Amino acid sequence: MPIGVIINSLAIIIGGIVGTVIGPKLSEDFKTGLNSIFGVCAMTMGIASIMQMQNMPAVILSVILGTCVGLVIHLGNAIQAGGLLMGKGIAKMMKSDNSTSDDYKSLLVTAIVLFCSSGTGIYGSIVSGMTGDHSILLAKSVLDFPTAIIFACVLGTVTAFIAVPQFIIFILLFLLATVIYPFCTPAMIGDFKACGGILLLATGFRMMKLKEFPIADMIPAMVLVMPLSSLWVTYILPLVS
Repeated sequence: MPIGVIINSLAIIIGGIVGTVIGPKLSEDFKTGLNSIFGVCAMTMGIASIMQMQNMPAVILSVILGTCVGLVIHLGNAIQAGGLLMGKGIAKMMKSDNSTSDDYKSLLVTAIVLFCSSGTGIYGSIVSGMTGDHSILLAKSVLDFPTAIIFACVLGTVTAFIAVPQFIIFILLFLLATVIYPFCTPAMIGDFKACGGILLLATGFRMMKLKEFPIADMIPAMVLVMPLSSLWVTYILPLVS
């Protein structure tokens, strides 16, 4: 049973509801301060994940090629369109018009990418499906709950609905784990987490409004990193060592 996936989704739903309730009571300076702090936290988690890198060339190549793929197929625009469509529906029900602001759009895309494409969440779903060990997703849930509160203070109820696409993605990985996990070596897993860490680092820069990285367009890198890591170790590394 996908206990970890369910709990992780519930953490975002509950956090989104709590943040929506207390958000209007908080000042804009307080919300801005929270966003900045979260940006630092995202960068910290990203750096910690990057330190698990095993094969830097494979990871860097994955990020470059993955971003190119994302930009060519306009993945970021598609995710933004889907997120904004969801946000407009919720905003209409809540009689709010803040979904048209640039800051709202940027933050919504950041939230969707952060919750739905987290390296820890994807890896945790695979481990949970293969071994029944839910500890990784449970630990992620502890982090996602306050994170959802922070996002909901600005985004409102739509934050809770991000749990829907996240649940779909994670449950599919949970079900496909028996096919994926046996092919994962420790080096591939380390490089996978490092790739996710780079996305988190870019997310931190974006949240702090230092640089608008195309985070959504970088998602294909998460798909490419494991195969490229395996190819690097199996074929290229023996030639250069």
